[in-house]
Amino acid sequence: MATHINTPGIEIAIVGGGCFWCLEAVFQQIRGVVKVESGYAGGSLPDPSYEQVCGGKTGHAEVIRLSFDTAVISYRELLEIFFTLHDPTTLNRQGNDVGTQYRSVIFFDGEQQKKIAHEVMAAMAAVWDAPIVTELAAAPQFYVAEDYHQNYFRLHDQQAYCALVVAPKVAHARQLFADKIVGM
Repeated sequence: MATHINTPGIEIAIVGGGCFWCLEAVFQQIRGVVKVESGYAGGSLPDPSYEQVCGGKTGHAEVIRLSFDTAVISYRELLEIFFTLHDPTTLNRQGNDVGTQYRSVIFFDGEQQKKIAHEVMAAMAAVWDAPIVTELAAAPQFYVAEDYHQNYFRLHDQQAYCALVVAPKVAHARQLFADKIVGM
């Protein structure tokens, strides 16, 4: 399914690596990312709810859909950031989040994104001590998550999960990618 939009220079990327709140919080701060949406993709149930996806029987993963300006940041750079935000060597798990809905996944749009994803994954394989288990598949239908999941960290940064799990990932990304962070 094509995920391109009709704005010159703006492309779409869909990735998942654990809880979508973590990925959303970081990518909202990356220069060149013009929109981040939390959602679900990769399963068989049309228009799933959060409760259905968390039940682990839909096949969907928690993912984010990024709209990004290719004049500012490349797909390759986004994937390089993605691979620092989660452990791509743990199958169907990120920390205490366990199940296929938390799998590491890249949903590519077209042969160019597929080629770049393969190249980045090969480069990352040299960085990690264990094999990378990130799923790579053509972009399926993306379902936007419920409104209360959008901008979650911005709205709930003092919530326990956000303070203990999301905030450290945001801080780590801000250190690693200071040159790509908006406002730094």
